[in-house]
Amino acid sequence: MAEHEEKKQEESLMEKIAEKIHGHDSSSSSSDSDDDKPSESSIKDKVFRLFGREKPVHHVFGGGKPADILLWRNKKISAGALGVATVIWVLFELLEYHLLTLVCHLLILALALLFLWSNATQFINKSTPHIPEVQIPKEPVLEFAMALRFEINRAFAVLQDIALGRDLKMFLSVIAGLWVLSIVGSWCNFLTLFYIVFVLLHTVPVLYEKYEDKVDPFAEKAMHEIKKQYAVFDAKVLSKIPRGPLKQKKD
Repeated sequence: MAEHEEKKQEESLMEKIAEKIHGHDSSSSSSDSDDDKPSESSIKDKVFRLFGREKPVHHVFGGGKPADILLWRNKKISAGALGVATVIWVLFELLEYHLLTLVCHLLILALALLFLWSNATQFINKSTPHIPEVQIPKEPVLEFAMALRFEINRAFAVLQDIALGRDLKMFLSVIAGLWVLSIVGSWCNFLTLFYIVFVLLHTVPVLYEKYEDKVDPFAEKAMHEIKKQYAVFDAKVLSKIPRGPLKQKKD
């Protein structure tokens, strides 16, 4: 009987140890599964965005007043800017009005109205019109000049790298872009091209922001196909082109 009781105690002890081990494994597996859940959700959250952006469209354009205008956050200002650009294009392109003529006519009209108004106030015993003093502030001009200088220097650096043969892909992209731009320039003059770009900047971003969930999947497929075709082109053509000494040293 004593031996039988000892066997029962040993069996109960082994069962308790097995239960503890099983409970530890289940808790560790549940914690591992919990750790895996954020990774899976993070993978699902990584959705393809056009141009590889990780921020909203509003932040891509700077997030300030220019972004508000381009994305029609303030519809009155956006419509006014687009209307002014349309009027300027109609005047100079359709009506063939010249810039110097337009500026002179506007100045003549403004000075004539102010002159007549100033003299008319003497006869009706009213105060002369208050003409505000207009001055160009120094700080915005310097900031704009510094920003323009930085962008021009960066463009020169990129052109230097392309000319030295350091990036064949960038070289081909720039050549293709300039070729397309030359074709577009043969179709229309600079003012029309500037107006087309202005209209596209006021329409394409806001439409993309509205339908980005539908546009991005198509863009992902297009980018995948472009990379596939470029890989084939690189294997058959670009890899056989001899590179310059700078490219060989870099490799």
